Amino acid sequence: MNNSFDINRARRDTKACEDIVHFNNAGSSLMPIPVADALRSYLAQEEMIGGYETVEAQTDALQKFYASTARLLNCKPTEVAFVENATRAWDMAFYSLRFAEGDKILTSIAEYGSNVIAYNQQVARHGVELVFVDNDEHGQIDVKALESLIDDRVKLISITHIPTGGGLVNPASAVGKIANAAGIPFLLDSCQGMGQVDLDVEELGCDMLCGTGRKYLRGPRATGMLYVKESFINELEPYVLDQHAATLVSPTEYTIREDAKRFENWEQFFAGKAALGTAIDYAMSYGMPDIQHRVFSLGGELRKKLSDVDGVTLTDEGVQQCGIVTFKTAQKTPAEIKTRLREKQINVSVSGGSGGLVSFQQRGLVDVVRASVHYYNTSEEIDYFVTSLRKVLV
Repeated sequence: MNNSFDINRARRDTKACEDIVHFNNAGSSLMPIPVADALRSYLAQEEMIGGYETVEAQTDALQKFYASTARLLNCKPTEVAFVENATRAWDMAFYSLRFAEGDKILTSIAEYGSNVIAYNQQVARHGVELVFVDNDEHGQIDVKALESLIDDRVKLISITHIPTGGGLVNPASAVGKIANAAGIPFLLDSCQGMGQVDLDVEELGCDMLCGTGRKYLRGPRATGMLYVKESFINELEPYVLDQHAATLVSPTEYTIREDAKRFENWEQFFAGKAALGTAIDYAMSYGMPDIQHRVFSLGGELRKKLSDVDGVTLTDEGVQQCGIVTFKTAQKTPAEIKTRLREKQINVSVSGGSGGLVSFQQRGLVDVVRASVHYYNTSEEIDYFVTSLRKVLV
């Protein structure tokens, strides 16, 4: 554990820490005071002067979102779009690609369910072939197997960085090197990674990356972002356009804007956008390497202590594991555990097969308890969680 991390500041800025143990950060984190204040302040101004007028008054705060996201991802502000959630951001990238019969999409076993639905829709529409790359012995995508599948028919490599129902961190940079060497577009779903993992799109080698505000970035719900590499933007024509994404120049002509904002809508959750910029700056004030180290360390501590609880089976995979910890028990169902822990002021969630159906079916899982820690959590909370779980399982 990094003893220099300012845990006192983190907990002081998180009001609910005094009342609950929040181990549901992979669902939605607790907003820190500066982020909640930014959201309330924006909405209060809308109430007093009007929505359009507030956009004009808050121009700097709204533009800060792009600069802040660019710092977070090591990219240019013009490569960033604000989208209402990570799934829609992913959709805006994926459905902008042009597929034809016989094209292949390579993806991971741990792929998010919504993405798999989208792949299969393209299979039905265009005769695309969907290929799930085998895992290696550690349960992460097998990069050697991926490399062996590369041929002229592969038009996209698309993987989930961190699955919704497990602690696995897929080796995204290794995948990026293979994609780049073959000249194949690489789409990375880092919904659970953004705010938890130190992300550098240059090092990752991705052409497109999506993330959300509500999870590890500790921003508001209904906020997200899409990164598209500058050299790749003009390769993608969004499947929907409005007069923010494009300009009508005559009754029969329009031009699409040149930056990543071509993937945005004119109408947005502006208060959330301003607050998300604040959330990113807040995370960066701690430093993403320090956040990643603390979250991963807390996740490892929780796994170790859970492994000593009778009847608990950990279900996380991967060489590198993050702050998402999943398990099942012989004594009670995940839903029962969630309910009983809530009575003890502990928040967890149940991860069902729909979010990670391919992986869950392969491993014979139906659902699991998901306990996801963040940097403001503590070893004392982990001890209370494990003690409470033992009582629940009696």
